[in-house]
Amino acid sequence: MRTARRMRAMPAWPLLLLLAPAVALAQADPAAMQWLQKIYTATQKLSYAGTFIYQHGPYVETSRITRYVDASGAQEKLEPLEGGVREIVRSANQVAYYIPGSMTVKIERQSVPQSFPAILPVQVGDLAASYAVSKGDVERVAGFECQVLLLDPKDQLRYGHKLWADLNTGMLIKARAFNEKHEPVETFAFTELKIGHVDKDKVKPSFAARDKNWRIEDSVATDASLSDAGWVLKSTPSGFRKIGEMRRNIGSASGVGHIVLSDGLAAVSVFIEPLAGRQAGPVGLVRQGPINVFTRRLDDHWITVVGETPPESVKVIANAVEYHKP
Repeated sequence: MRTARRMRAMPAWPLLLLLAPAVALAQADPAAMQWLQKIYTATQKLSYAGTFIYQHGPYVETSRITRYVDASGAQEKLEPLEGGVREIVRSANQVAYYIPGSMTVKIERQSVPQSFPAILPVQVGDLAASYAVSKGDVERVAGFECQVLLLDPKDQLRYGHKLWADLNTGMLIKARAFNEKHEPVETFAFTELKIGHVDKDKVKPSFAARDKNWRIEDSVATDASLSDAGWVLKSTPSGFRKIGEMRRNIGSASGVGHIVLSDGLAAVSVFIEPLAGRQAGPVGLVRQGPINVFTRRLDDHWITVVGETPPESVKVIANAVEYHKP
């Protein structure tokens, strides 16, 4: 289950740089941008329940998702249907991972990147700065007539995307990421889906009330200004912006710096961890399906960048991390 994605020359042209997103938006297909907005609204405002598959390479996983929305907000439950029994329950500012095999609940209290089908950002228009957005054909998926949307990246630092949205509601039925060769990197697709009324009890965790001996592991993430401690990103790839900065506990390591970057679709996490905080692991690039991880040592810290982005993207971001003694 998962996380995100040119250095700007001639800084003497600040006005052009400020206008770039607006120019990109003006050049985008207005009808395609309207469809992206329709997808965002549907995935945020509608209640639904269904089963979807996630595939990368030969790996396939099936999950059941239930989402309930009312005037007070949304709650969602995700149940992987293979492997060990577990549930993920998401509310506005918290994600709880229930693992009955170890009687453990892992809590993430900071907001985390959205997951399928709610993958689009609030400001969908911002995507036009990094992707060429266009309409494709109408295709049938899981019994739904769907409008196809194509998002082709404008550089090599992010994957492209193909989306299938229900013609009637705008609900995202299928999503595929592809590389520079237009080869599939990963695919999410509903196999069955009911849109509309959902029983609120269906999004409650199945295990919370069964036993009082569950162990709670809290990530204890707190907002933090890492730049005050000397950690800075000297640059970020075009289109990416910082959406979160915190310190958190990860496993046995405490006080790990964590910066989250996103271009609206791709999310990238930067972890800054003292050498003493973890055992030595692989240095350099490691590929894990669609996820690329790049690790380097900087003084007495490990810098690890994780993203569902091409390898060059995580390398660029990792090498942009600098430490300046306060």
